[in-house]
Amino acid sequence: MNVSPKHPRIVRNDYRALHPPSSSDWRPNLSVSVVIPAYGNQEKLDLTLAALAAQTYPSDLTEVVVVDDNSAPPLRLPEHRPEHTRLVVTAGEHWGSAHAVNTGVAHAEGQVILRLDADMVAWRDHVEAQMRWHHAADYLAVLGHKRFVDYRPGDLRADQVHEKIASGEGATLFAIESSRPHWIERVIDDTDGLTVHHPGNFRVFVGATGSLHRDFFKAAGGLSTDLRLGSDTEFAYRLAQAGAVFVPEQTSSAWHLGFTQMQENEAEGRRQRLPYIAQRVPLHGIRRSAPPRAWRVPLVDVVVDIGEALVDDVDATVAPVLAGTDADVRITLVTGQHPPRHDREAILSGEGAQLRLIEEMYEAESRVRIASRTPEPDPAVPYRLLLTRPVPLHRGSITGVLNTAQRADAGLVLAEVPGAAPARFERTAAFARARHIAAEEDADRVVAGIWGAAEHRGLSVAEPGPSAFHPSPTDAARRFARRFLNARQRARLRGLLRR
Repeated sequence: MNVSPKHPRIVRNDYRALHPPSSSDWRPNLSVSVVIPAYGNQEKLDLTLAALAAQTYPSDLTEVVVVDDNSAPPLRLPEHRPEHTRLVVTAGEHWGSAHAVNTGVAHAEGQVILRLDADMVAWRDHVEAQMRWHHAADYLAVLGHKRFVDYRPGDLRADQVHEKIASGEGATLFAIESSRPHWIERVIDDTDGLTVHHPGNFRVFVGATGSLHRDFFKAAGGLSTDLRLGSDTEFAYRLAQAGAVFVPEQTSSAWHLGFTQMQENEAEGRRQRLPYIAQRVPLHGIRRSAPPRAWRVPLVDVVVDIGEALVDDVDATVAPVLAGTDADVRITLVTGQHPPRHDREAILSGEGAQLRLIEEMYEAESRVRIASRTPEPDPAVPYRLLLTRPVPLHRGSITGVLNTAQRADAGLVLAEVPGAAPARFERTAAFARARHIAAEEDADRVVAGIWGAAEHRGLSVAEPGPSAFHPSPTDAARRFARRFLNARQRARLRGLLRR
């Protein structure tokens, strides 16, 4: 089997299968655009550009795009800067880091985008260290290393920085013992350098310094300009959904001049970001513990081919899921038909009666939608469950199959359904990567190779679960007791139900 050097098959996030080129035999051929979003603070920008002017990566393959996010006074390009450096100014009505990065990428010409903050002093091989990985595969999100230092205006001059970086003495600009690490290093350490897969590995790809192929940036949709805070975390999540492999590059570092808001006031910083990120990132921890509600992006897309099924059979599938232990779902009922008519002739003849009842049943339920055709997979939703017909489910159906997928870390779970084709539970990231590295091959087979497959039993039940048409015996008994029995009789009934 031929495997493209751009599309090597990496299992989950174990990038150790890659072999980046070594310095002895490397002939770099990828161009890189270093995109720097900047707002004010000309002095720090001067130091950032002075360090970039002394990088070991070939200058003819490097360009720098500085994006001035409407600074006052406007930013300028200093004397010490890379040979191919441009200054772009954002439109006045737009602002924010996400918009500035997107603007820089739109003007960039490099095959790889390296985002660098305007208060970073990169060591001599910082760009080269990240670019080695991108020569090995084209779907990596490479995270640069950094240390935070207390910086005061005038501590360094641009010519001093350029000289130290060019001579390979960038590490001596500050004392390592007085610097601070980034919180992401704990995550990297706990996951053996991210090689132990965890659905939340994407959290580390935030801010300051990181790189990915330009085409991959665009395929993931760029940064969301709706978010003023947390846009990098949400973008990293979408990269994971697109099949990215996250690589921490720690052989070369950079100095971050000053401390971030999250370091100075972490609790308030998290509070300001939480509602925005939780709405868009279903894998956020708060989502599994929050009371059931409709979210902007659900955890699971449930797609049910209902055909000409009766409304009570459909509700036996839908109702237990909506009231289930994992109700963070969006349910699409696929009819395979045109919407039902509501004119006198159709109603009197009974044409489309079941579809009209189904429409009415869920008209006010935001988590249920009705479609004539199976929708394309939503790249933002982590999981998708596909049922070929309505089957009786129970409150723990989604939780059970989700637990199977997570225990096996599987990209595909096949769930037994009596009298029907197996239900499919798909991990979006696994199938996105399969399409990227082997578009012409069978997706199931590729997913099984790079992520693994598993089987699940107990998705459906023999009899319908609680629904509007099939209330549970226990619920029915309780309603009867409230209406017709006194307190003593209700107590005796509870004892019988427990036995």
